[in-house]
Amino acid sequence: MMILITGSNGLLGQKLVKHLTKNNIPFIATSKGKNRNPDCMDASYSTMDICSSDDIKNVFNRFIPTHVIHTAAMTNVDECEEFPLECEKLNVEATQLLFEAAQKIGAHFQLLSTDFVFDGLKGNYSETDTPNPLSVYACSKFSAEKLVATSRYLNYSIVRTIILYGTANNLSRTNIVCWAKEALSKGQPMTIIDDQFRAPTWADDLAWACIRICSLNKTGLYHISGPETMSIYDLVLRIAKFYSFSTDFLTKTDSLSLNQKAKRPPKTGFDLQKAQSELSYKPKTLEETLKDI
Repeated sequence: MMILITGSNGLLGQKLVKHLTKNNIPFIATSKGKNRNPDCMDASYSTMDICSSDDIKNVFNRFIPTHVIHTAAMTNVDECEEFPLECEKLNVEATQLLFEAAQKIGAHFQLLSTDFVFDGLKGNYSETDTPNPLSVYACSKFSAEKLVATSRYLNYSIVRTIILYGTANNLSRTNIVCWAKEALSKGQPMTIIDDQFRAPTWADDLAWACIRICSLNKTGLYHISGPETMSIYDLVLRIAKFYSFSTDFLTKTDSLSLNQKAKRPPKTGFDLQKAQSELSYKPKTLEETLKDI
């Protein structure tokens, strides 16, 4: 087994590197720029622009991966709304290039996707529920899903997840849990929405599941998230309670008042039965992970 990771400088990418290294599974980590993860040896890293067919061809021919875990994407939902062409290029066109390269060498192709492919009217979504994306970002991820799932090439998996959190090296963006912890610790004023509900996902749990799918040669669609769905406001309250931080500077608001550029699904969360039965997936609760942040 040789696993190629895209977006290896990101949170999930670094967790994949951590798990693969720990389990002595060969891998090649790739990102567009230099290696920003000091826990990833330079010998296991290669620069690769996912929008460059030449870059992809060179890296794939050099390392001949048996599996590709494609985590790289444009994920800032409001930026995607503002720059739809860039979003399409990074999230759809790049996926097509990588998927074609994987097919040429018979590699398993795994695409990371999102709960945002749903409209949020139902919640607790299973793999058989019908997507209805609401934003440019969500539409781009669903388009990427469709180009993979409707192909005649069946050696693929699609992994949808929800609000990834955790710590890693030199990240370009923070995440809701780490941001909330820091702001609460400093007593900074915080205005938090209470009408959007998510199941926050520990990045280590997601990395484990992605590798597990590859190791078991599973194919198809999997929902991987944390075990509990809660409002963003309740998420912050639970973080404050765990660390005994004051909530005096915490204010509730709603999605309408926040006036975000991109429309978000009000309530997602996943039915994890398939992942639990086929992968033996056992995600940690929020409190079980906070001691490690």
